[in-house]
Amino acid sequence: MLRHRVNATISVHRTLQQGANTQPALDPNPIGIFDSGSGGLSVLKEIVLHCPDESAIYVADVAYCPYGGKSAAQVVERAQRITHYLLEQGCKLIVVACNTATSAAIGTLRAQHSAPFVGMEPAVKPASERSLTRSIGVLATAGTLKGQRYAETTQRYAADVEICIQAGDGLVELVEANRAQSPEAEALLAEYIEPMLAHRIDQLVLGCTHYPFLMDTIKKVLPEGVEIVNPAPSVARQCRRVLMERGLQAPVGATPHYRFHSSGSSDTLQALALSHVLSSHARASFHAHTPI
Repeated sequence: MLRHRVNATISVHRTLQQGANTQPALDPNPIGIFDSGSGGLSVLKEIVLHCPDESAIYVADVAYCPYGGKSAAQVVERAQRITHYLLEQGCKLIVVACNTATSAAIGTLRAQHSAPFVGMEPAVKPASERSLTRSIGVLATAGTLKGQRYAETTQRYAADVEICIQAGDGLVELVEANRAQSPEAEALLAEYIEPMLAHRIDQLVLGCTHYPFLMDTIKKVLPEGVEIVNPAPSVARQCRRVLMERGLQAPVGATPHYRFHSSGSSDTLQALALSHVLSSHARASFHAHTPI
């Protein structure tokens, strides 16, 4: 009887050890996020909501903003530099929070690095699925609209839908100048959106991460019945999935810290982060003119 009791104890002990070994790994290192400017904060806002335990390092490439009018080679070069910087800081996941940079560079970045990357997917698929009029609008930068990623997405998911596209020239600059709710912004948005309304769009896809900061102004231009499609929540959910699948999530209950770096001035970055992204008690630091 004693021998059986000893064996039973050893068996239970081994089972407990095996159970402990199946617990998911935890990684307190930060998520890295970058954009040409402050627009990617619209993505970080959703990441904070969906991954509240995760710390993050955000890079705004203000000195080279906007990316939309730059060549693909220029955007790739900046994306490589910033990714290298974020990985040097220990980032475990890189979020390319810029549609133009995703289209131009994410394939190259994935080929060069073993770290996981999450990019911006043009939200044409959900807009097409929801459209009752079978007509949708896409407001994006010229770089995004010319990119292969956008072309492939529209061909795959929106072949039976009329798509009205418009390059939002000048909108990024208005957001970076903290004039997203100015009369100038409203006039420019009306110029871009009213021709789409003539085609009876009922979905408006925001194809640039800066554009959610224009949301209140866009709503002044749009009639009732037109839904604004912001891809940022889907990107945040994908980040959470990748972290869980790879065992990279931070410990539950961890106190996150947010570091913000700008290659130029950090004034707009700080103002938007404090007003739209972070809670009043969040641990955050801001750094201007970071040499990247």
